[in-house]
Amino acid sequence: MKLVELTNEIKNLLEQCNAPQRLVKHLTIVNSTAFYIIEEFKKEWPNLLLNEKEILFGASTHDIGKAVITNELYNKGNKHESEGLKLLKELGFKDQEARFTVTHGDWKNPDLKIEDLLVCLSDKVWKGKRINELEEKVTYKISELTETDFWDVSIKLELILEKITIGSDERIAWQGI
Repeated sequence: MKLVELTNEIKNLLEQCNAPQRLVKHLTIVNSTAFYIIEEFKKEWPNLLLNEKEILFGASTHDIGKAVITNELYNKGNKHESEGLKLLKELGFKDQEARFTVTHGDWKNPDLKIEDLLVCLSDKVWKGKRINELEEKVTYKISELTETDFWDVSIKLELILEKITIGSDERIAWQGI
């Protein structure tokens, strides 16, 4: 999986928020992971309708609240979630766009759309972290949306995610953890 450059819109937004370089790198990695997942999903499930723009925006901004709550760049915490939502709304973004700042940390919520789940998944798997419960939710959602057998989806998703975990050490080092 190769890194994909953030859009100019996102670069400008992060600059406007004085985002630390570590945050910019993290958002670049998660965006790249989401981009890779989208491309692989299009190959495996061409009838799966995804709002790609929404996913990539969410992946590129989900942690923007860490530009304000900078201690959460290095320590666990979720204050950045509500701060990110507030920040994006103050900058004129709609709830539909800004929601990823909150939903990326709330993947157990049963009401999440596939787009939210894919941002959550991208935020975990880029570093080689696998969460069975999250992956199972994604599998069920794809199976439901494509009317495909759960186990067929499960096998294909496993192969996609396994490829992403390769190179996680290099991404972690590049981000500067």
